[in-house]
Amino acid sequence: MVLHMPSNGGRPVLISLPRDSYVPIPGHGYDKINAAYAFGGPRLIAETVQNVTGLRIDHFMSIGFGGFVRVVNAIGGVRLCLKAPLVDPAAGLHLHKGCQTLNGGEALGFVRSRHNFATQDLQRIQNQRILLRALLRKLTSAGVIANPFSSLPAASGVAGTLTVDNGTHLFQLLQVALALRNPITTTVPISGGFVTSSGQAALKWDRAKALKLFHELNNDQKISKSLISGSKQAA
Repeated sequence: MVLHMPSNGGRPVLISLPRDSYVPIPGHGYDKINAAYAFGGPRLIAETVQNVTGLRIDHFMSIGFGGFVRVVNAIGGVRLCLKAPLVDPAAGLHLHKGCQTLNGGEALGFVRSRHNFATQDLQRIQNQRILLRALLRKLTSAGVIANPFSSLPAASGVAGTLTVDNGTHLFQLLQVALALRNPITTTVPISGGFVTSSGQAALKWDRAKALKLFHELNNDQKISKSLISGSKQAA
């Protein structure tokens, strides 16, 4: 995911880049974007994303989803409102339609679930954005911040799951937390799937729409409605 924070005070934008996106990786030719991390860690994935989007990547943060279990439990769960029931035995998930509070295990299952959706991983990354936003809203709420018995265990849990670059400090982390409370959310436009020469399933970006999206972000312009996918799962 890429979080864009406009310099003009506009609403932050959170963009998902599907892991199967087929892009050029510096020094490694074309491959799926998640391979960049395997090839060269945070530095190479940041360079790859910067090259293909044209967006300047100032900071890198890596969050382990397993750590969300204890973080979510520490703050008393995360409230989500769903448009439809979500039952996924593979993820150990049995959620009903409407608003409900998810515990740590349910939150983890929610961000992992994909088998029930026609778009599979594309819906899963939407769900990851939903959960991340809900989690940050709860972590930065007045009730949690005012209650050290909730905020301190949660902060400890976050620290144990968060990896950042050397230039990222507490101020940037607070900015990110506040920005993720209510961002515009979308996925980079996709033109479709295909099979690579090595036999892997991959995704191609819709070049024209992707360029338009990144041009608007680079210039802190209002994002075109046609480029905002949001989520079909959350109410």
